[in-house]
Amino acid sequence: MFSMRKKPKVTNIHTVAQSRIFNLESMDVEFSNGVTRVYERLMSRGSGAVLVIPMLDDETVLMIYEFSGGTERYELGLTKGKIDKGETPVEAAERELKEEIGYGAKKLTFLKTVTLAPGYQSSETHIVLAEDLYEEAAEGDEPEPLEVVPKKLLDLEELTYTKDLTEARSILALYMARDIINSRKE
Repeated sequence: MFSMRKKPKVTNIHTVAQSRIFNLESMDVEFSNGVTRVYERLMSRGSGAVLVIPMLDDETVLMIYEFSGGTERYELGLTKGKIDKGETPVEAAERELKEEIGYGAKKLTFLKTVTLAPGYQSSETHIVLAEDLYEEAAEGDEPEPLEVVPKKLLDLEELTYTKDLTEARSILALYMARDIINSRKE
């Protein structure tokens, strides 16, 4: 069987446009069969992002409503933010928890690194499960206080189909948390 996994040759990478968050790059790609294409990609600046699943107990996750510029509405999601230079994903998760929802966590577990659209975007999000929460707030960079909303993992299927929860990273992370917590009960 023919393997499609021979990495193509990438040349002529150059910046087409840039913002404070992204570089838009163009690159020439030559595949092993000789076919060439021009690809464009968003290259993020920085160390990626973290998405945190803050579990108040084995049944209750703390979610937030936050204004999202891309959809121009308040979206229900999980604690998230950029990883600062020199921080690990777990350290960023601890900081973001305190800044966004006013909790720290005694137990932080890295679960998985995911991408959003790897065909044209380089950004990575590191998913971290936060347990054994305790109250501790830190000042963050949010333009307004975030509304913290407890939700039950038991209601995850119903929650997944609500109009307020559309972010795929948050939906995936919630299912991961539910599966991990349920596996401990077996």
